[in-house]
Amino acid sequence: MELAAGKKVYFLSDFHLGAPNEMASREREDRLVRFLNTAKQDAAAIFIVGDIFDFWFEYKTVVPKGFVRILGCLAQISDAGIALHIFTGNHDLWMNDYLSKELNARVYFEPNIFTIGTQQFFIGHGDGLGPGDNGYKFLKKIFTNPVCQFLFRWLHPDAGIRLANYFSGKSRAKTGSADEVFLGEDKEWLIVYAKQKAKEIKANYFIFGHRHYAIDLPIAADARYINLGDWLRLNTYGVFDGQQMQLIEWKG
Repeated sequence: MELAAGKKVYFLSDFHLGAPNEMASREREDRLVRFLNTAKQDAAAIFIVGDIFDFWFEYKTVVPKGFVRILGCLAQISDAGIALHIFTGNHDLWMNDYLSKELNARVYFEPNIFTIGTQQFFIGHGDGLGPGDNGYKFLKKIFTNPVCQFLFRWLHPDAGIRLANYFSGKSRAKTGSADEVFLGEDKEWLIVYAKQKAKEIKANYFIFGHRHYAIDLPIAADARYINLGDWLRLNTYGVFDGQQMQLIEWKG
């Protein structure tokens, strides 16, 4: 991707629309729409790095109710010729082809490498990467298993979505604010993973979401680890102008 003069690439993640309740989710959605409408004025591309929704499952002819404002905003962005890249997260990994068809978005289920100008970007949501977290890695294999998805699809959407939202809320209550706490460079498994990956591939930036804190950390002479934070409390995003990458708090 080559950036034209004055154009930028934006990165953001972890909206968790739908949580913890309808009112808070709607306020967050309105805030995100304001941000996206501002960003599209000079955006060449927008990367959403997972967990747009607190739960998402695509039945053959049904998708979860709601979120029309942000989906409409993203459709307008795509229609304006701005490249839209969407990664699945651990809360919305049951995406199929709805967003790619309706938004003309490129949807990614695994981390990918992108070249923007002269810089290399390794981008992924971050769930299930690095050492540890074996319980989730086991659950992810179940959640992404085609047979399990087929069986879940046979539940009526009212029952399936209600059940999934219940367990999502229980999971959030159990973890509390743990995802918001920086554990230290040697204990953060995504940092450990990025440092190891930096020895294997050439990348200037390792960009993730998932951990719900914002950090820009040098991990090698020419490589930085960036966690994008979230829009539940931080309202942070990354922006690259072809020369410089910044992590910024949105105050609009």
